[in-house]
Amino acid sequence: MENYESLGTIGEGTYGVVLKCRHKVTGQIVAIKKFKESDDDEQVKKTALREIKILKQLKHENIVSLLEVFRMKGKLYLVFEFVEKTILEEIERHPDGLDPLTLKNLMWQLVRAITFCHQHNIIHRDIKPENLLVSRNGVLKLCDFGFARPLASAGAKYTEYVSTRWYRAPELLVGDVSYGKAVDVWSIGCMFAEIATGLPLFPGDSDIDQLYHIIRCLGHITSRQQDLFRRNALYVGVKLPQSSELEPLEARFPTMDKVSLDFIRQTIVDEPLDRWTCAELLKHPFFENSHEAFEAELQEAIARDLNDNAVRKKRARKPSRGNALAGAIPVMPVSSSTFNDPLTNGVDTCKPLGKLLFAPVQKKEKSGVAASDNSNSNAHIVSRKTPRDWFCPWWSVPFTDTSRRDEQLVQLQLHIKYSYNY
Repeated sequence: MENYESLGTIGEGTYGVVLKCRHKVTGQIVAIKKFKESDDDEQVKKTALREIKILKQLKHENIVSLLEVFRMKGKLYLVFEFVEKTILEEIERHPDGLDPLTLKNLMWQLVRAITFCHQHNIIHRDIKPENLLVSRNGVLKLCDFGFARPLASAGAKYTEYVSTRWYRAPELLVGDVSYGKAVDVWSIGCMFAEIATGLPLFPGDSDIDQLYHIIRCLGHITSRQQDLFRRNALYVGVKLPQSSELEPLEARFPTMDKVSLDFIRQTIVDEPLDRWTCAELLKHPFFENSHEAFEAELQEAIARDLNDNAVRKKRARKPSRGNALAGAIPVMPVSSSTFNDPLTNGVDTCKPLGKLLFAPVQKKEKSGVAASDNSNSNAHIVSRKTPRDWFCPWWSVPFTDTSRRDEQLVQLQLHIKYSYNY
């Protein structure tokens, strides 16, 4: 980690934490997954090595890139490209669901990513809003392959407890260990409904409650799944839930168009063999006449992301014109309306290349309260809340030479005078 500066914690999981970091030389912003003591914990080591192996196989525009792997003090570190936000945040910003065109674009990218995984005989097993990243220019990236694994031969058995409950297929809920790519297809259907409406399709409070939500929608689960439920030691003495009043998809979403309903209907099927494959979903009428336009938009958005990253790296390597002293700390409140960073305030620095998929949200500032920078909000960095909180620009570090402090302060005053208007 000596080459990186930590900017905060993005998230924590069973096997470690994910940090937002900046490369000290290049200025590149990355996400670093730090595993727990991998040398001492065989399960952590197994999980980490499997994720590394899978990600080295999967190089795709809609799958997060693994940039580097290193070990330090018995811990494994995985360095990924940093992506600004998650689908979960977009859903929270749009509680009634995203607009139809954005929904179609995101679902097209998601199905492409999973299709690529399945073509390489790999199932993700944990598709959910938190694991779908979206760049500021609208490029979707599938991430977190900690539960992913290659498919073995027919009849092979896998771990039964995978996938977050709300997005878990019925065969997983009843304890089936002989499953396949169809578990990802089920999750895709759940994601479609949630992005479209802003609400989870099956928000179960427990595995039993999850089965109840599914049966209330579909009316049943397969006879094999019912048999597995009865033989599952976790459900001894528990009856399979039944619903006296069914709520099929068309009743649940009365205003949804028929094509969208049919897309969900082809994924939310109790029998795994009857679910459409990802390759078939790409040919669904929902995406009709959209492939060429979406492909062009995707390439444009990727170019914009590359350009934005290049600007950030250039700014990190080359301080601003007024910064004659790299060792000084200009003291300024974050509430200053004159401090405008085009990369964090949502200003389009690459307008000729096209338009943003997500328009920047205009936020009202309360009087006397610092504006919160949410451009990278999925990183879960603690926001600055009051004018008492001070901002140290990215190009500054503390005084290091006390013998030259007076000279430094003079240069600092000149820097502030010519760089900021108070």
